[in-house]
Amino acid sequence: MFHIIWIMFIGLIVGVLAKLIMPGRDPGGILVTMLLGIAGSVLGGFLGRQLGLYRPGQRAGFIVSTLGAILLLALYRFAVTHRHPTAGLHR
Repeated sequence: MFHIIWIMFIGLIVGVLAKLIMPGRDPGGILVTMLLGIAGSVLGGFLGRQLGLYRPGQRAGFIVSTLGAILLLALYRFAVTHRHPTAGLHR
């Protein structure tokens, strides 16, 4: 139980850091920020293992987790600002 709470807490901190480093308008509140941080940690761990920074099963560090969250935030902003003009239109 405490493990899940710890993951959520670290995810929130990592997500907040990513949003502070990349200021701008982003939809979503605390839950989206927390999910961004958790997903950034997963992505950072995956990329770190691919680059040989971490062994299989080893978790990402705080800095790599933040970099992963920044990457996800940048991809999200790119996807939102570069949508097709007719996307979302209903006929």
